[in-house]
Amino acid sequence: MSAKRIMVVEDEAIVAFDIQTRLEEKGYEVPAVLATGEEAIQYAGELKPDLILMDIHLAGDVDGTQAAEEIHRLYDIPVIYLTAFSDEQTLERAKAAAPFGYMLKPFEDKKLHTTIEIALYKSQTDRREG
Repeated sequence: MSAKRIMVVEDEAIVAFDIQTRLEEKGYEVPAVLATGEEAIQYAGELKPDLILMDIHLAGDVDGTQAAEEIHRLYDIPVIYLTAFSDEQTLERAKAAAPFGYMLKPFEDKKLHTTIEIALYKSQTDRREG
C-alpha cells in the first residue's frame, strides 16, 4: 500500500515545515509545500495529491477558500482547512467551499491524523458512490 500524498498550502514557512515534518512522521508523502492559492491550483492539477491541507489566509490574490473551490471544481481533490481564525465570517467562507475538514491552529498530531484519515475515507467513499 503506497503512502497517501498530501500537498501543504501554508504561507508561513516555519508552520509549513512543521506540518510537513508531522505528516512525514506519520508516513504520508508530501509532494509539495506551497505558499499561495495560485500555486495550489496549478500544482494540484500537476501533482494530483490525495488530499490538500490549506491555510485559509494566504499571501497573493487567491486565498485558501477561493483556491479550494477551484481545485474542487477542476480536480475533485479533498481539502482540509488549517487556520488560526475561528470567527464566524471565516467559518462561513470555509463552509461555502465544502471542505472535508476544518482545524484550528495550533493542533495536536492525533487530531491532524484523525481528520486526514476521515477525509481520505470520505473522499474514497464519495468517489465509489458517485
